Order: sequence, then structure tokens, then C-alpha cells
Amino acid sequence: MRDYSGILTALVDGSWKEPGTGKQYDIGVKDIVIRDSLDGAEAELIASRHAGKSMTVISDAFTHAAMGQRVYKALAADGQNVTEYVWDKPACSDEGVAHLRDATRHCDVRIAVGSGTINDTVKYACYLDERDYSVFATSPMNAFTTGTASVSFNGFKKSITCRGAQGVYFDLSVLSQCPKRLISAAFADVICRTTAQVDWLLSHLLFGTRYAETPYTLLAYDEPGMIAGADQLLSGDIDALGMLTRISAIMGLGTQFTETTHSGSMAEHMISHYIDMFAKERHPRSSHGEQVGVATMTMSKLQHQAFLSDSPPEMHATSVDVDALQQRLGAHSAQSMMEEFSKKALNDKKTDQLNQRLADEWASIRERLQSVMLPHDVLSESMRLAGCQRTATDLGLDADFYREAVSNARYIRDRYSALDLVDDSVGLTPFVNTMPT
Repeated sequence: MRDYSGILTALVDGSWKEPGTGKQYDIGVKDIVIRDSLDGAEAELIASRHAGKSMTVISDAFTHAAMGQRVYKALAADGQNVTEYVWDKPACSDEGVAHLRDATRHCDVRIAVGSGTINDTVKYACYLDERDYSVFATSPMNAFTTGTASVSFNGFKKSITCRGAQGVYFDLSVLSQCPKRLISAAFADVICRTTAQVDWLLSHLLFGTRYAETPYTLLAYDEPGMIAGADQLLSGDIDALGMLTRISAIMGLGTQFTETTHSGSMAEHMISHYIDMFAKERHPRSSHGEQVGVATMTMSKLQHQAFLSDSPPEMHATSVDVDALQQRLGAHSAQSMMEEFSKKALNDKKTDQLNQRLADEWASIRERLQSVMLPHDVLSESMRLAGCQRTATDLGLDADFYREAVSNARYIRDRYSALDLVDDSVGLTPFVNTMPT
């Protein structure tokens, strides 16, 4: 039975040493396993983490059929103290979390079987209840190894710091049978490394905000191979899927090294959050990864445009039409967004300081940012080969609404990105009105 855990094993046991520094890390997760099949190994894996505990296996109708039933039967046959809960209408919201906590309140440990909604809801519920959990993945996404959960509160999505899973288990034979669009979405959700790193590094270079190379050092082991094998992902090739799964797991671990999601979640994720929060009836259902992929294409274009000129942009103080935001988004959402956004808005003093830094250091800033960019044509072609959606039209989104999402996404969080640089400058061509959708 082939094991694709690779470098993850060294990270789990603490033996991986960061090149150049020799630093070692405790990533918190006790077990990360990626194999071509886990059939017959489920009980042993769970017993090694949760022996003697009462457990509930949690899935939805689809993931129950894909793997949840198999996991439950394996644990029951092994004599473990286990029940199962098949959630008919899962929702990763404050109401959904409350429902799940009540429905599974009698167990010591929760075992999630699923993808984003099931995993994040179980993760946050266990954090609130101070209980352990493990997860069997049914898609190759990166949320399984992260220590955060994306939860909706009154329609406003927040990234909440939680305790991560004890064990994270990927059965590639199961993942290969998941809908192809989920594999494509997983690819899109990790290829966003390129735009997220540029945004985070930009914030660091301009304002001295904290920045760390460790997540990107780890991602660099597999990113070239993942891109080279993009055309194999949808054909059921286990080796290509194993590499995507490994890089997804590493992407999720970024929070363990940096105590923040910045390394893989910047403006492209803010655009996705805006779509989820405000598209409403104009938004046919699309997954988080699909939205992030399209937003990554947009941000890549914007970043290449922003850092092409030999002359630095000329910045001006931030100006926000709060009344217009309130009319479009509602008073509560607009207020929440302004509370976040005000932390990075430029006043006259900050603007003068920033313009001086740009005048003095633009050449070195450009060079540093360009060194971590993935060329836009490479990004676009690899996403095409992986079956990713690349435009707002592909998502089924109204073009005007997508432009609105790109324009307003900067207000979602206090993270400084190329969206802020472009919007607060007079030296860059307005991007939103000319971007392809």
C-alpha cells in the first residue's frame, strides 16, 4: 500500500528542519496519513489517537455513502465505543454549530467524515466544547490541517482560530471518486499561494507587518510537480492526486507556523468571502475553492499590472463612501467591515510616509515581489489543464456583481493587499473597470 505522506511525516514527528535556520516545529496535528487506500486501517488509526473514548462519526448524506458508513462500521466491528450521526442539512454557521453540539453532546470525541462544511463545523464545535476530533477527508482540500474554521455569523463569514484535528486521514481511492469539480477546486485553492504570498509580502515590505517564509519553503517542495502534473489530476492518476493532497495538507499547516492564515488567504479569499456573503440570488452555488481560483486569476492580473511599471504608484489618503456601502450591504455588515478596514486605511501622515518609502525603495520592492510571482500564463494554463473555472462567467456570476466583489473585497478584512494599493493610488490604471470577467 503506497504512502504519500512524505514530508508530512517529518513534520508530524518534529524531525523536519527548516533549511537555513535548522528550526524545528510542533505542528500540533498528531497524525497525517495519505495512502492509496485506508480500507481496513480505519480502526487502528482511530484507536491510536482516541483509545477508550466514546466517539460519534459525523457525515452528511453524500459523505456517509462515500466513506462515513465504512468508518463507522470499522470502528464498531473493532469494539470501539462509537455512534454515528448523519447530518441532513449541514451548515457551518453559528446556528449549525449549535445544532451539531447538541446533537452529538454525549460523545467525548467527534470523527468528521467530509469536506469543508462538515470539517469546519466539527472543528469549531470541538473547540467550544474542549473536545478532540479527527477527520477522514472526502476531497483533497487544505482545510483539514489548518487550525482555523470559516464560520458564518449572521451572514458575515469569519475565520476562527481553533484547535486542529488530532488525526487527518486521506484515502486516495475515495478522493479519486469525489466529483471532479472538487479536485479542480482543491487545485485552485492551493495555487492561490502565488497571489497570497505577493499580497502578504507587499504588506510586509510597505508596513513592516509580520511575514514568514516557512510555509512557502514547504510548498515549494511540491508546487512545481503539482503544476507539471495538472493534466493528470482528472484522469484518476493516483500519483498526481497524492501530490495535490500532500500540498493541500501543507497549505493548511501554514497557520501552525505563522499563527495566522495570511500565508494562503489574502485578497483572493476576501473576494470569495464577498461573493458568499452578498451575491444572494445572483449567485448559483459554487464552492469556496472555485471562487478562490477565479479570484486568484484576477489578483494575478492585477499584481502583474501593479508591479510592471518602473515608476512607483503615487498614493493618496483612503476615501470610502460609507453611505453607499450601507445602502448596498446593510448597516450591520457595513459597520463590521469598516471596523476591520479602518485598521489599514491610509490617513495623510501614513500616505506621506508610504510615498517616501515607495520613492526610495520601489526598485527593490518590485524585484522582491516579482521573485515570488507565478507567471500569469503559467497559472492560467495549469488551471485550465486541471479543469478549474477561471472567470466570473465560468462561476455563473453576473459580471457587474463580480466587479463589485473585487471593488469591495478590500473592506472584508484588515489585511493589506494589492487591492488596497491600486484603490488608493493615482499611478495605477483603474483595474476593476477593465478586467476580463
